[in-house]
Amino acid sequence: MYRALVWKERQRARWLQSSKAQELRLAQEVGQRGETLVYWYLRQAGYTVVARNWQKRHGRAELDVIGWDGSILAFVEVKTRTTLAAGLPETAVSRTKQRQIIKAARDYLRRKGLRPVSYRFDIASVAWDAKAGYQVRLIKDAFKG
Repeated sequence: MYRALVWKERQRARWLQSSKAQELRLAQEVGQRGETLVYWYLRQAGYTVVARNWQKRHGRAELDVIGWDGSILAFVEVKTRTTLAAGLPETAVSRTKQRQIIKAARDYLRRKGLRPVSYRFDIASVAWDAKAGYQVRLIKDAFKG
């Protein structure tokens, strides 16, 4: 049993040194940087942020930022790109991803006892511009729940 554990740890260490693992870590760092940027952007725009990276109990869905925009609760999905080669960041929010966000939002509302309340789904698009740095674009009411 010990040998199997040692072997498994060696395999894990090799994978962590691989370029694929490094790309994954870099993508996660870029995503976290984008979420932090959006958090401050929303605060500056007058939102009252009540949760970040809220996860549904069962399932993989995560709500990146939840905040009040006046009397409307906004569930904000953040997408960040360092290059536009794969398209605009907001195009990465597929219909499947939208359904996951909607389910997670309903779960959030139910668990917090916030029914009935006005809410909407926004997308914050963060893209890198060589001249201006990261640019945030907020798309309010991006999709319907």
